[in-house]
Amino acid sequence: MAGVVGLKEKARVFIEEVYQELSLPFLEKRLHEVYSEIELSGTYIHTFEELEHGARMAWRNSNRCIGRLFWKSLIVQDKRSVDKADDVYQALVDHIDMATNNGKILPSISIFHPKPIIGANKVRIWNHQLIGYAGYEESVQQIIGDPKNVAFTKICQKYGWKGSKGAFDVLPLVIQIEGNTPKVFELPKEKIQEVHLTHPDFSMIEQMNLRWYAAPIISDMVLEIGGILYPASPFNGWYMVTEIASRNLADKNRYNILPALADALDIKNNKQNHFWKDRALVILNEAVHHSFVKAGVTIVDHHTASDQFMKFMRNEKKEGRDVQADWTWIVPPMSSSVTDVFHQEMSNSVVSPNFYYNQSPFDTQRNIHKCPFHIHSLMGTDVN
Repeated sequence: MAGVVGLKEKARVFIEEVYQELSLPFLEKRLHEVYSEIELSGTYIHTFEELEHGARMAWRNSNRCIGRLFWKSLIVQDKRSVDKADDVYQALVDHIDMATNNGKILPSISIFHPKPIIGANKVRIWNHQLIGYAGYEESVQQIIGDPKNVAFTKICQKYGWKGSKGAFDVLPLVIQIEGNTPKVFELPKEKIQEVHLTHPDFSMIEQMNLRWYAAPIISDMVLEIGGILYPASPFNGWYMVTEIASRNLADKNRYNILPALADALDIKNNKQNHFWKDRALVILNEAVHHSFVKAGVTIVDHHTASDQFMKFMRNEKKEGRDVQADWTWIVPPMSSSVTDVFHQEMSNSVVSPNFYYNQSPFDTQRNIHKCPFHIHSLMGTDVN
């Protein structure tokens, strides 16, 4: 009974907010329908209008996203009727194709059925992102590819995927339908747009054969809307340059290319003077930004992203809404103090709708339950 009462309250708050923001009629009628549905089945089904605006609100409320100025532009694909592995795979390929849009990245989300819906097979996407690079553990000291994906690469190999042990091998999709063994699907090469890195002033960067994929599509988070959980709801915006250069490529725990880049640039790697890292990092960010722009792929630099977030905050203030944000994620990992977001005080409380981390289906040692953005903080259990 407590669960029903709690869900009714979450539904009420959400439905009222949607109807107010969209100026929709017949609020009381809709609330009566939702209450009746919850009493009969223990859950309720969102209309497409509720689903669409709820997903956009979740982006608007995403504490760790700097790109929320464009939340109203999110394209919502309703995939709640898709619950067979082959069909899910095709829907995900379609998402990649639509979101990539020949480089003109479109903010998009594909929402599969929620938990629980009677008669529907629960979908789980094992990938962190729909597109990612494999990580091959050759030894404790040597990893080929992306160290972040070593555990997931082993899972893919366990289920039959080979890989070519290259530094930028695109991983397959791993899709599981409740009660069934996960299935592995290769992604069509022609659907994956990648950008090869060059620099207008340093030709040696092209010789390093660095690249990154165009569309960052997060696929392992749980979307919560009005008390309803959507465990499979891959979504994307576009990259900020520092995400690729300062984190994915430069981070010591990722590709860690700064030492090799410094050598290629003939920048002295001096243990007594660490500014060589800063010089190499700026050039790497320049290379990523230059390459994406040259390839016609949407990307934003961290200074522009900061300005956009400040505009987002002003817009929300005009609407009478408080902005919740995780300062440690909003502030860029390079040139932090010369961006306006660095100087802002931010409240990091979590509001609904929102996106939450789920417990990994394969990495049982990874425990992030104490994180306020983990699904356990919302409901006390994982949703698989």
